[in-house]
Amino acid sequence: MTLRLSSAGESHGPALVAIVSGLPAGLELDRAAIDADLKRRQEGYGRSPRQQIEQDRVEVLAGLRHGRTLGTPLALVVRNVDHKNWTWGMAPWPPEGEPSGKGTKPVTLPRPGHADLAGVQKFGHTDVRDSLERASARHTAVHVAAGAVAKALLATIGISVAGSTVDEEGLRVRIDEARAERDTVGGLVEVRATGVPPGFGSYATKEDRLDARLAAALMGIQAVKGVEIGDGFALALLRGSQAHDEIDTSKRRTSNRAGGIEAGISNGEEIVVRAAMKPLPTLMKPLGSVDLETGQAGDALVERSDVAAVEALAVVAEAAVAWELAVAAKEKFGGDAVGDFVAAHRAYIERIAWH
Repeated sequence: MTLRLSSAGESHGPALVAIVSGLPAGLELDRAAIDADLKRRQEGYGRSPRQQIEQDRVEVLAGLRHGRTLGTPLALVVRNVDHKNWTWGMAPWPPEGEPSGKGTKPVTLPRPGHADLAGVQKFGHTDVRDSLERASARHTAVHVAAGAVAKALLATIGISVAGSTVDEEGLRVRIDEARAERDTVGGLVEVRATGVPPGFGSYATKEDRLDARLAAALMGIQAVKGVEIGDGFALALLRGSQAHDEIDTSKRRTSNRAGGIEAGISNGEEIVVRAAMKPLPTLMKPLGSVDLETGQAGDALVERSDVAAVEALAVVAEAAVAWELAVAAKEKFGGDAVGDFVAAHRAYIERIAWH
């Protein structure tokens, strides 16, 4: 069975929910490890006070017993602790009584760079909040929880995944400068996966290509505007003799400019993926917009926001890459029980004599 992930939830709704199906039975999950990844997502230089309000923790409603998966759908929940202040404003049913708390007034001034205007145009909303709540990066919390589950599966076959920011020191300088000017900044993150054997993905169809799948997974994260595998765009400026990784007698590459993927297939080298994040669109000094109710010019919505969330993106990107690699691994090795999955991996490694 193929690994599948679906999620639901709004930024200020009661909770975020993910359903993970296709996991083999018997996989041990560590609640502390999942919570640690959720905490990492909330940390980072330039984050807003909201991250101290939420204090994300994972709950499991189904698919797990005594810390082991059952082979049935796994239901993950991350509560929105701040929802208590939005009970009326984000009520799923028509609220009773007088409006109270946050979110009681319609949002009619869309933010440039956010989903606000495109969302209300696409879905026919009149209140921008009906779009921005789901478009918010808040829902990546539950994807990080799912990514932690994926990392647990990958660990059974010796694969590890880690994300980090590129030039952290320079990023912090830019954040300080932007904070002083009430502005925002973006940045670059990198994800590395070690222990991935040759053979994940395929050149048979473009949908099967591992690099395409990883690129789509990262481009699907809010604020990501560019993705590269290995040396990526820099390869376009080199000659072929400089760009490609030679193969030695052990059938390993002597360099890794391809980032561990050739022709859509993992080649046994470390997988290296980078993503570029644009500056966040919620600004303390808002850009110009239009009031959707009056048609008059105005300034965009101002809500609580981060100066930067690049370090958080590194965690979310790590989860996204781990998830796609887990999907590829499950496709290749199958198994209804984790022991079957591990045994199939071992047999494959022996067949190709990969070390």
